[in-house]
Amino acid sequence: MAGQYTFPGEFMQKPSLANHWRQDLTAGFLVFLIALPLCLGIAVASGFPPMAGIISAIVGGLLVSRIGGAQLTITGPAAGLIVVILTSVQTLGEGDALAGYRYTLAAIVIAGALQTVLGYFKAGRLAAFFPASVVHGMLAAIGIIIISKQLPVMAGVQSQGVSILSGIAALPHSLIYFMPQIGLIALAGIVVLIGWPQIQQPLLCKIPAPIIVIASGILLGHLFQLEQLQPGEAFIVPKDILFAPHFLVTFPDSLLASFYLPDFGKLTAFAFWESVVSICLVGSLESLLSAAAVDKLDPEKRYSDLNKELRAVGIGNVVSGMIGGLPMIAEIVRSSANIDAGGRSSWANFFHGGFVLLFVVLFPDLISTIPLASLAALLVYTGFRLASPQAFAKSMDLGKEQLALFVITIFAILASNLLIGVLIGIAAKLLLHIGRGVSLGNLLSISYKLQANGPNSWIIKVSGAALFSNFLALKSQVATLADGQTVIFDLSAADLIDHTVMEFIAHYQEDYIARGGRCEIHGLADLESLGDHALAARQRRYI
Repeated sequence: MAGQYTFPGEFMQKPSLANHWRQDLTAGFLVFLIALPLCLGIAVASGFPPMAGIISAIVGGLLVSRIGGAQLTITGPAAGLIVVILTSVQTLGEGDALAGYRYTLAAIVIAGALQTVLGYFKAGRLAAFFPASVVHGMLAAIGIIIISKQLPVMAGVQSQGVSILSGIAALPHSLIYFMPQIGLIALAGIVVLIGWPQIQQPLLCKIPAPIIVIASGILLGHLFQLEQLQPGEAFIVPKDILFAPHFLVTFPDSLLASFYLPDFGKLTAFAFWESVVSICLVGSLESLLSAAAVDKLDPEKRYSDLNKELRAVGIGNVVSGMIGGLPMIAEIVRSSANIDAGGRSSWANFFHGGFVLLFVVLFPDLISTIPLASLAALLVYTGFRLASPQAFAKSMDLGKEQLALFVITIFAILASNLLIGVLIGIAAKLLLHIGRGVSLGNLLSISYKLQANGPNSWIIKVSGAALFSNFLALKSQVATLADGQTVIFDLSAADLIDHTVMEFIAHYQEDYIARGGRCEIHGLADLESLGDHALAARQRRYI
């Protein structure tokens, strides 16, 4: 979450392999089963060769797991970067897919170098600067774009439209000309993804749904002879619809042929640096938020060194980009699966990468039998989870202004691009606070006092407005307080506490109590909640 408290690195100690190797080996294998189809699907949807997703998972598992600052995160390609990478390939390539791929590899390398530098300068805490409503809006927009790009693949046709919005508008016209065989394979995948978690049989429950999707797709692909399927076999064949030229994953005969070097020939182009900043921004945000969220799921209550994790992901992106791979992040879905499977340390991430490597070395031909429609079904399901009705409902619970910021960010991204959309969302949040009477000085500078309140007791008195844009100083200050004491947040003199700061204080209280201390929050009764959620923004009634 955006307000997650980051603890110093000494809280994170790397256990030895001998301690939990059996649990980590088993968890790594189960995560590999989930990761393999997602890596392939994310790569294809990003306009990269399928092997690019595999490379990213291998580098993330074998390298980043050994140098990172997190215990239970799984590192690899993520659906959240599909939009950024695909836009980069199309923009930089100017119609040449291979050229766009190699230019984007160069952007990944430089973005990774920037992430490494940011990690060394301890910029991990800056993730809190991005309001939760804007981050959630960004993720929902990414989900909508993924769905719009992958629905045509599920139908066996190519997406239409130049811009995001025109592509969405063209969907009904394209989808009515679906190919029945392709549509059936995709539909089977969606049914499995929805229905498989409902199965109560213990042994079957241990098999990840994505593997069943791929297995059913391969069987149906053989039944329908997809390798021989022609576009003329569509339900209706219009003159103005372009059908997908291939319906199966294209995988090279030689693994050496999968490696490509980056092309730095666009270094002077504005679009190149726009891609660099977008990859760095989205990748860093997702990694930091995912690592912080995974910390909350850790049964042993360990805390990640987010700066070290950011450095490690940056180094991984440099290596991945140099050999033809996608950028990587600490991915929340696979990380959660790792915890559920009994993973105990970062060695589970290492084993996951090792299993991916073994599979592509031993069974490369099997990958070429996977239908693209099955991968598209996985991504559409993922996109729906990012942009689900629950995401809108949660924003509404936090207050009407949070819902407005959420929707503004979504439409801004759909109408422009991800980077501009996020900036518009942040600007809208700042304008909202100014409209509430927050001064420009208070917008960027918080007013608070840290005072001793007796032996081993501290009181933090906050006055004025405490906002996403000004609370980093407060966050750094409370990070210096030792465990086992009493900490009191006194908000009785505050005029406005936004959702990001409310979230931070609540998480700090939870973590501090878990580490043996006492943490109290005073003065909330004097502030009016702006939503139904307990962590909704609060303001004094006279504002």
